[in-house]
Formats: sequence, structure tokens, C-alpha cells
Amino acid sequence: MTPSLVIFDCDGVLIDSEVISARVLVELAREAGVMFDEAYVRRNFLGRSFPTVARHIREVLGAALPADFEAAYRRRLLERFEVDLRPTTGVLDVLARLAVRACVATSSSPERAARSLAIAGLDRFFPRVFTASEVPRGKPAPDLFLHAAQQMGVAPQACLVIEDSAPGLEAAQAAGMQVAFFAGASHLASLRDGDIAQPFDSESRLTPFWSWTDLVAVYPTLVEARPESELRS
Repeated sequence: MTPSLVIFDCDGVLIDSEVISARVLVELAREAGVMFDEAYVRRNFLGRSFPTVARHIREVLGAALPADFEAAYRRRLLERFEVDLRPTTGVLDVLARLAVRACVATSSSPERAARSLAIAGLDRFFPRVFTASEVPRGKPAPDLFLHAAQQMGVAPQACLVIEDSAPGLEAAQAAGMQVAFFAGASHLASLRDGDIAQPFDSESRLTPFWSWTDLVAVYPTLVEARPESELRS
């Protein structure tokens, strides 16, 4: 079924941000006396909102965080983004030729999502950005994707969700939407190389897309054909 709406996750799908985010979280946690590594972040925090991450650190790791931890994290993260953040490879070409409607649905805060898309030069493609702050339950609950579809006036079954995390993929499946597992960002490079095992139980039924070219090959109607003059060049 050709989708009428593409719902993009932001971090790890549109922007190659997850490695940066993990490093900043590990740094700040270490400064607060809490020890974990980037692999732990990938296994436990990928695709989840910051309140969920903070709750995990308190309840599972048994560590108290400073009162200003979230503010410090967001501040340092955006500082790093200003210098290091890039779109995922090939996404600009896809967005420039997108032939169907699109929006963003992300676990990031509204402020972080807006600034991230602006830094990466992608904000012009997305007049509608939906965040977990707008719904009672974040991913892996389907609430955010269903909210996005409702606001865009599209039935869930006519939506394609592009996600990179277990919570996001589970949320899209629970919403009854088509799902594409994008694994082309830096934080999943080891998965492609076979250096780490498949980290997500829910994705075992989904074939990863390692590039935007691969995704368009499966969903060719998502984009407009290249002009003949461009093909000759």
C-alpha cells in the first residue's frame, strides 16, 4: 500500500545525533557519579524521552541525579549539536523529492527537536513536528503516532513510520501503521558490520534499511523521479 503520510522519527533517522547524545549523557552521568557506557545507552535509552531515561537511572541504577541534570544535559547537547550535528547521509535528497505528505514524531522535547532540525537544515521540510509532550504516553505506546496521524488527517493504516529504535518500532506497530527500520545512522554501524548482535527483540521481524537509497527502492512512490537531465549528468 502506497502511504499517504510518512512519519519520520527525528534522532537517528533524520539527524545523525544518537552517538552525540549518548556521549553527552555518559559524560554528565559520570560527572554526577553514575557510571555506564554508550553501549548501555543504546540498549536501554534509545528512542525514549528524557524523563523515562532519568527514571531508569534513579530506579534501576539506584542513582540520584542533581536537580539541574536535565537542564545541563540539554544545554551541553545543543552546544555539541551546533558543532557536530549532521543530517543522516542521503536524507536531504529524499526530502527534496518527497512526493507524499510528511511530519515528524519524536521523543525529544519541542525545543530540542526544533533546534536540531534547524541546525541540520531540515526544518523547512517539516511544518508539523509532534513531540511526546503532547500525549499521555510516549513510545513504545502508540499514542504519539496516532496523535500525529489524527492531526494530519490520515488514517493509521495509510501511514508509514520510519524509525530506528525498539520503542519507536513497537509504537508504530501498535498503531497499526506500516513500519520501516532505518539503521543507516552512526549509532547502528556496528550492527551492520556484525560487531554487535541485533539489539532489539521487536525488530527481528524487520529487515533494516542501511541507506535511504535502499528504502526508496522498496517504496519508490515516496519520491518524485529525478529529471532526465539530472540522470544524464
